[in-house]
Amino acid sequence: MQYSDRLDGSVMWNGGGVILNGRGSDRDSSETERGYRSTSRSDPSSQTRQSRIPNGQSEAGYGGSVATQPEVAQNIPYWSAKRHLTCGNPTPLPSWAPQMTPWRASPSKLKTHNAALVLCLNIDVDPPDIVKTNPCAVMECWVDPHSMPSFKALEIIGTNLRHQFEGLSPKIMYKAFLDPSDNELRDGCIKARQQAKEDAVLFYYNGHGVPKPTPSGELWCFNKNYTQYIPVSLQELQRCLGTPCVYIWDCSSAGHLLNNFITFAKRLDSDAYDNTGSYPDPPFADAIQLAACLADEQLPSCPELPADLFTSCLTSPIDIALRYFITNNQLPSNITADMVMQLPGDLKDRRTPLGELNWIFTAITDTIAWTTFTRDVFTRLYRSDLLVASLFRNFLLAERIMKNYHCTPHTYPPLPPTNTHQLWASWDLAVDACLRQLPDLLKHVEPVAGPAPASLSASRRRTAAAASTQPADTGVEKSYTYIPSRFFADQLTAFEVWISRGGSALTKRGPLSLPLSRDQSPAPEPANGSVHDAAQAESDLTQGTAHLVPRKPPDQLPIVLQVLLSQPHRLRALILLSQFVDLGPWAVHLALRIGIFPYISRLLQAAGQDLRPVLIFIWARILAVDPTCQADLYNSQGYKYFANVLAIPDDPRQAAIPNSSEHKAMCAFILSAIARDYPQGQRACWSEHVFDACYERLEEGDFLLRQWCALCIAQLWDGYDDLRVWGVDKGTQDKLIGLLSDDSPEVRGAALYALGTFLGASGSADVVKLGGGGSGTMQQLEERIHFRMEVAVVTGAALEIKEDASPMVRKELLVLISCLVKEWRGYFIVCAWIYWEEERRRQAPAIYNESEDIASQAVHEWLGGFDDDAYREENRVWLSSFFTIFCVLLELSCDPYQEVATNAQTVVDYIVALLLESPFTRLEHTSLGGPPPPHHDDSSRKDPRSRVPSGGSQAPIPQAPSPMIRPGLTRSDTMTSTMSNTISSGVSNTLKRTSSFANALRSLAGGIAFPTIEDGRSSPKPHSDTSRPEIPGVSRPPSPNLNYAQYTSPYSRPSTPPNIAFPTQGYSSVYTSPRSSTESARPIADYVASDVMEALMEEDMERLRARRKTVSRSRNHHHGGMGPMSSPSGSTFSVDSSASSVILGLGTGVGIRDVLPLKSRFYDWCCEYFKEPQMRQPEPDEPGSVEYNYQVWRQQRNEQVLSETHTQADVADDCRWDRPVATLPFSALPAQMAFHSFDPHLLITNESDSVSVYDWLNRKRLCQFFNGNPRGTSITSLHFINQDVGGLILTGAADGIVRLYRNYDPDVSSSGVQMVSSFRGLNELQRMKRGSGLITEWKQNSGQLLVGGDSRIIRVWDAHTEIQFMDIETNSDSPITAMASEDTGSKVTLASFADGTVKVLDRRLEEEDIIVRTYAAHTAWVQNVKLHPTLSGQFLTASLDGEVKLFDIRGPDGAVHTWDLYPQGLSAFDVHALTGVFVATSAVTVANWRTQRTVVHSLTRPGALSTLSTVLTVPPPRDPISPFIPRTSSLAFHSREMVYAVGSLDGSVRVMGCKLPSTI
Repeated sequence: MQYSDRLDGSVMWNGGGVILNGRGSDRDSSETERGYRSTSRSDPSSQTRQSRIPNGQSEAGYGGSVATQPEVAQNIPYWSAKRHLTCGNPTPLPSWAPQMTPWRASPSKLKTHNAALVLCLNIDVDPPDIVKTNPCAVMECWVDPHSMPSFKALEIIGTNLRHQFEGLSPKIMYKAFLDPSDNELRDGCIKARQQAKEDAVLFYYNGHGVPKPTPSGELWCFNKNYTQYIPVSLQELQRCLGTPCVYIWDCSSAGHLLNNFITFAKRLDSDAYDNTGSYPDPPFADAIQLAACLADEQLPSCPELPADLFTSCLTSPIDIALRYFITNNQLPSNITADMVMQLPGDLKDRRTPLGELNWIFTAITDTIAWTTFTRDVFTRLYRSDLLVASLFRNFLLAERIMKNYHCTPHTYPPLPPTNTHQLWASWDLAVDACLRQLPDLLKHVEPVAGPAPASLSASRRRTAAAASTQPADTGVEKSYTYIPSRFFADQLTAFEVWISRGGSALTKRGPLSLPLSRDQSPAPEPANGSVHDAAQAESDLTQGTAHLVPRKPPDQLPIVLQVLLSQPHRLRALILLSQFVDLGPWAVHLALRIGIFPYISRLLQAAGQDLRPVLIFIWARILAVDPTCQADLYNSQGYKYFANVLAIPDDPRQAAIPNSSEHKAMCAFILSAIARDYPQGQRACWSEHVFDACYERLEEGDFLLRQWCALCIAQLWDGYDDLRVWGVDKGTQDKLIGLLSDDSPEVRGAALYALGTFLGASGSADVVKLGGGGSGTMQQLEERIHFRMEVAVVTGAALEIKEDASPMVRKELLVLISCLVKEWRGYFIVCAWIYWEEERRRQAPAIYNESEDIASQAVHEWLGGFDDDAYREENRVWLSSFFTIFCVLLELSCDPYQEVATNAQTVVDYIVALLLESPFTRLEHTSLGGPPPPHHDDSSRKDPRSRVPSGGSQAPIPQAPSPMIRPGLTRSDTMTSTMSNTISSGVSNTLKRTSSFANALRSLAGGIAFPTIEDGRSSPKPHSDTSRPEIPGVSRPPSPNLNYAQYTSPYSRPSTPPNIAFPTQGYSSVYTSPRSSTESARPIADYVASDVMEALMEEDMERLRARRKTVSRSRNHHHGGMGPMSSPSGSTFSVDSSASSVILGLGTGVGIRDVLPLKSRFYDWCCEYFKEPQMRQPEPDEPGSVEYNYQVWRQQRNEQVLSETHTQADVADDCRWDRPVATLPFSALPAQMAFHSFDPHLLITNESDSVSVYDWLNRKRLCQFFNGNPRGTSITSLHFINQDVGGLILTGAADGIVRLYRNYDPDVSSSGVQMVSSFRGLNELQRMKRGSGLITEWKQNSGQLLVGGDSRIIRVWDAHTEIQFMDIETNSDSPITAMASEDTGSKVTLASFADGTVKVLDRRLEEEDIIVRTYAAHTAWVQNVKLHPTLSGQFLTASLDGEVKLFDIRGPDGAVHTWDLYPQGLSAFDVHALTGVFVATSAVTVANWRTQRTVVHSLTRPGALSTLSTVLTVPPPRDPISPFIPRTSSLAFHSREMVYAVGSLDGSVRVMGCKLPSTI
């Protein structure tokens, strides 16, 4: 897609929109992330903007795709956005990413202060070793020295030389030394160094009138009387001039000087190191040198050339270039050499012929250097000093001209040859086009008396002198019309062609690919992450393109930079530049290294509104790649530009800026980058009312704008108390809490991130800075109101987000909670103690009688200490809020997503460590030090299987800090109403399922975050991983794509590491308690629990008071525990209520490690959006790409399958279904099965947590992994989703968790199975002896997941937004056994129940009217419910008593037809989705088990179509294999093909097919 210029001045896409992501601003979650781009994002379903269409495709289409390419259908693959691959963690760089070396010149960059111009001409006297031809070259600085007296000629030459150098850099002081003596030369060099101080000195030497330099490194000058040539050693010259210096040697055999200079310089550096221990700064050997010829060469003496040809090329390049052109090219007959020397114009005016030629020359020489030299050499020579850059730019011309005269100019550092570069032809073309206009231009110029000028500079001086003598009304030079050169327009076109014709495409490494840096470094490891997982992530993100790299950048990039100086071409150049930097960080870095920054910075001062969109776009890319530019924008006040754009009110009649929301989001990002870690930037943004502008746009319709406004607020008030006060006065925290119900997970995460920085989390890029200090001083609030505000913010966020389906959002919630834990740790210690005591009483009621309810008594006594009823109620609510948050923490510590669970356990263990060091352990009746009660297994729920996270390993549990044996974890235990009598039954009952508190104590100080070992297994990996030992019985689910999970112990690392049974890669080592084992026997305290509670809470309030006393907080408070009130050991002490000398509170926690608040990476992850390409199609949508071709093939294959199967379905209900297709061996009972609709894949699970994927056509197993649900639970639901584009595996287990996996097919992905996401589908599962677990129904078209089972509700989840859509009350105490609904947008759902009823639910109705019909025709457990495959409004059900019934929704409540198949019981049942057949399997009982029959029936004719008998040799067990699977076999029809699979008790899976007629 390309820009087009509109007449109104705005910059628009050809298809509408401005600098718009090729897929729309709201990046659709339908885009699967491929390669380094990582462009996928989510698009909330509430989006209503008309400029965007589903799947993120731009309305403009491909804008250049091949018309013959088939179009890929619009598919919506859910759970495939970038956040599902990264969970909000920054993506590691790909292996091909070039090293981002600093693009700015170093602080010690070269800066030329003054120059010594030494002329040793000795006019009229030839040196003895030079034999000149006759005629020969005589011109020196465009002056013939023999046309005037020698002394006068020497003065004029010196003056001209100074003027020529001033044309290169006018601000430098130039001192000419005319035929100096040796003493004058030494004194002049010493003075030059004294004046320059630490800056560079330019030493120019013209030795045309003295002998050649000697091979030993000596140059010549004169004695005082000019009677002798005096040699001067280079070593002496080096000592006088010092360092740094730039040398120009214009003499024959100049190579002797250059070579000997290097030798002597190295010797000086070595001597300095020997004497002082360090080298000079910079070293003498780093001096820059330009020499006219090699050591064995003599300067050319052609009479048509000046004698100082090298100097002329360096200082007056246009003059010599034109002379060279007319001597090597035949001019038209009407143009003479004298006319060329009268070319009108000014070198500094680009609108004149001469100025335009100079502009073109600068662009060409810059481009030649850029494309020929290394990046470091280019930066040093062309971007550090104006004079040096000009000299080396002109040196390229000297090399081109002088090599034609057998003279080889060379430099140090040495440069590759450039005299044959292809761009010299473009220069000749530009000169030719200019000179052909010369006759017409000179017609309007009156001739000036006198001989023809020798140079253009002489011509300009003569013209200026003549103009000064003319009357004011008669100018010498009249107006003329000059046709500008097409050079820049043509070069921009070439650049545009490169971009539009595959510039963004990847290629194989080679001469046409992006060159690697010489010291290419490997991709950095993720902070606090696993090295293995980072490498795994990179492999996955670049899958399919791992061997491809970006193309070599276009040669015209430096020319685009030059074009920015031109008003007519500026807009087009900026648009092309924006398209280039859109290619990725490497392109941005390349543009910065070439010198784009000062030009882009100055353009912010331009008033033209047509430049706004493109400038905003470019600046967003620059700050995303190099955040250090924030200081430049602050110093230049460029931030005002973006603040003004962000504050522009939206006018629906006429937008001030096209695609306003997109560009305002970019402005919010730029301003947030300016404020991040930069207090001056924060204050500057506040002064420009950026905070207010972001606040007003938190409810905009564009999710990207809402997201970045929240993130900008987060960076603005990070550590800035004044701005926090302002935000609280505006109610910003309440508005952010309102965003927690936003449709976009990114917006919810951004709101939590902003609330986190509000409460003290660090938004710094420095991983060491953790933050702290809560919400700051808030002196405008009363102390209690300040306390209540902080608690209310976290409580509201916890209740809103704890059930969020996005692990990225839940992870940000933990950061927010950790901020509260850090500041109000005393309250959390109290809650932990109360929970512990109540948990022990619940587990062993016989041991702890009612009289020993120490927790309830302590709370009652504590509340009784308040005289005021209102004050007592307020404190009760506060404690209730803290307890609710603590319960959410415990719930998250057993989160199914590993990174969330690990972070939560870090916070929980921090609280537990403080509890174990608190005075609670010295109470007389506390159970903290007692042995655990015996744990009894529930008959229906076995002990949960422990799990070890994928990135870690198991370490032995160190000695507990207190003499207590820690009980086991019952993960699915139901939490009782712990404080219902003393706090609030409403709030304390909010979480019905949580982890056992004993588990938090058990994992404390361990090397892993998950529970201890009971038994263990590991999901098979495609490669060996020696760092992860196989522990029997521990079930490891597959790791996510980016595994950043790392547990941090609250205990300090011991000086001598303990013996560790296994390596702990990716996790912290084992930590030990600060208390020694001898301290375990503590004396009984003489205070009660309520005193400890009061002391801990008062200590928290003292910490708040100390914080509020700090009126002016330092910005550097993000120090990770080095400031006031930042760690337990630094806390204030408190005493008990009786004012005794007993120290209470956290003073006992000396040595507890300060690990809070947690560090969020969310902001860095969001910044990656502006590093990713936005102006081009994603790789899967790019015609011709591997991904595109694969999707086209899939689409065509899928269409063929649909066509063939519809034809087969028409006759299959009359055919036999006994054709054997495959028999697959399975080691256990195939409990659940599911076919892929298009690929030959069959999912099979066992009775616990094993998942296997088979290729049923080729009869092989593709992969096997473990789901990770606790032991005693089963996988009760199984689906393939996103089947059109590949597929994900969705599992639902009896623990209430929904998990999703990718990369199950090794033929498509080599990275192994990975967890995509996991969340708690139902949090209120009813415990019953025989339940159904978790039952799901997936609707691909609408992206909705219906979840039911052992619950009184059906929860509807929106996969697009990852939030709960609605809850449907089933009005039944019986579990749901199956659900069915049409995948065509229908809101009607069928649900069957264990009591035999079937209910019809219509989600379009009000809550009380959702159940529209109830069928009670069955008297037993309904095994399955399925829609009729061909007749709308009818459905079939099957119960365990052997009956299959057909119902009509439009008919009576009774069944339309009944099949009594198996009077002794039915095991499994399914209906084909296309043809009128169903299949049922008989039940196997202890009395009748030898044969199990599977019968296929037709819905259109009586009788069975086929019968399959399975002979069993082993009787079934008396107890059910799983309490959630009431059958001894499994059945599954293929949704398209005419096949079905039956799994038997003997562990075999038989795939049977339909015997279709041969004509089909």
